[in-house]
Amino acid sequence: MNQSLEAQNRTVMAFSLNIANPTIALFHTTKFTKPTRFITQIRCIGWDPEGLLGPPQTGHIARHEFRRRLESDAEAREEFERQVREEKARRQALRESRVAPDTAAELVEYFLDTEAREIEFEIARLRPRLTEEFFSHLQSELGQLRFAVSKTQDMEDRLIELEALQKALLEGTEAYDKMLVDLVKARESLAKILTSKDVKATLLEMVEHNELNRSLLTLLDENIASAQKGNQKEAAAFMEKLRGAVLKYMTV
Repeated sequence: MNQSLEAQNRTVMAFSLNIANPTIALFHTTKFTKPTRFITQIRCIGWDPEGLLGPPQTGHIARHEFRRRLESDAEAREEFERQVREEKARRQALRESRVAPDTAAELVEYFLDTEAREIEFEIARLRPRLTEEFFSHLQSELGQLRFAVSKTQDMEDRLIELEALQKALLEGTEAYDKMLVDLVKARESLAKILTSKDVKATLLEMVEHNELNRSLLTLLDENIASAQKGNQKEAAAFMEKLRGAVLKYMTV
C-alpha cells in the first residue's frame, strides 16, 4: 500500500475531505397521531409507491429477494428506477418550495405540516433556528395545554401532536449534532491517513487511540462514490483499498 503513496494521495485528495450531502437516519419508529398532518411512521425500507414489488418487508432474506427480483426482471428494474427518480425530483421540488417562517410559533406549525420523512432534512437545514428560545416556546405551549382547566378534543389532539414533535426534534437535534462531531473527527482521521508516509503504522497508531470507526468508513464510502461518479477510477480504487485496510484494523 505504501508504493507510490504520495502520487496516489495527490489524485484522491480532491475527494477525500468532501461529502456531498451527509445524512443519517435520525428516526426509525417515530409515530404521530394525526394522519392529515403526518405520515404514521418513518421506516428504513425501499420505496415502492405503486406496490410494484409487493408489500414492504424487512430482514436479510427479504432484502435478498428484493435485489434478486430487480436483477432478474429488467422491466421491473427500469420501472422501479423511474419511480425512484420521480420521487427524488418530487421531494427536491418540495424542499425548494418550502420557506421557513420567522417566528417560533410559525416554525412549530411549519414542522407539524412537514412530512415525517422530511423531518430530518428540515432539522439539518434549520438547526440554527432550533435554539433554547424555540424549545422554550414549545414547552410553554405544552404546559398551557397540559394544565388547562377544561380541555376540548382539539386541545387533546394538539397536546399529543406537540409532545410527539418535541420528542422528535430533541432526538433529531441531538443525533444531528453528534453526526457533525463524528464527521469532523472522521475528516481529520482521513486527512491524517492520506498525508501519512506509512499508512500501516498510522492505522496501528489510530487503533491505539480508538480513531478508526464507522464514521470514517462512511466518509470513505461517500468519497468512493464521488470518485466513481466522476469516473476517477484510480482514486476510487485507492480509497477502496484504503477502506479495506481501515476495516481490517478497526475495532468497534
